[in-house]
Parts: sequence; structure tokens; C-alpha cells
Amino acid sequence: MAPKLVLFSGSVQSACGSAKAAMGPFYCPADFAQAYVIAHEIGPHVQNLTGLSDQVQKARQRSSEAEANALSVRLELQADCFAGIRAHRADRLQQQSRGYVTPDSFTHGSAEQRVRWFRRGLESGQRDSCDTFAARSL
Repeated sequence: MAPKLVLFSGSVQSACGSAKAAMGPFYCPADFAQAYVIAHEIGPHVQNLTGLSDQVQKARQRSSEAEANALSVRLELQADCFAGIRAHRADRLQQQSRGYVTPDSFTHGSAEQRVRWFRRGLESGQRDSCDTFAARSL
């Protein structure tokens, strides 16, 4: 079965059962989610190899709780962008774009932000396009 990504608001019936938007992203081995989760989780490895993880960790230690969380969000959104690069190269994505705003306290960013950064990586296929730290807005 070819993998696919399903973006939704409200609820949807997934290959793994009923899913609600409030659950956030989730892993379902019968979906594209499997490939996305793996690609997203490779992002921290790339960030570690480039030294960015260490830089962010040091910055977080010197920051307020809100600033530290914002830095974590940037790391996670960059991992989403890297996942988009993977999808770009695999050329296997069927995508629908309907994001929604989630509270700032979410550590991975809002759904809209995650879709935007994922798309940025998907469309460019270039690591340089994933610089969430230089971006004026997320």
C-alpha cells in the first residue's frame, strides 16, 4: 500500500481507526504517517550532526521557560521541514492543506506552522530552506 499523508480538522477515519484533530500528529503504520514520523525523527539526528542541537540546548539553559519552549518549537519545525525534503526526494506525497491554530504551549508548533515548514522542505528539497532560526516568523 502506497503511503499517504492526511491533514484534517475535526475528525477522520484513518486506517488505524477514528482520529480527532485534538490528538495532533500520530503514527499509523497503514498511512504515510509511518514515513513522515521516521523522516521527522531523522531531523534531530541531522541537527545533532550539524551541532545545532548543542547550540540550542545551551541557549535554552540561558533562556526563560517561554524562550526555551520557542527554541524547541523551532527545532521541531525544522525537523518537519527536513521531513518535507525527504518527501520531495521520494516524490510520493499526496497532500491536502488545511491547518489550524493550536496554543503556543504546544512543543512542536501549531498544525499550520508544521504544514508550512513541511511544505517548505518538500517544495525546495534543500536543507538551507529549513532555517527556522533565521526566519522572522514561524
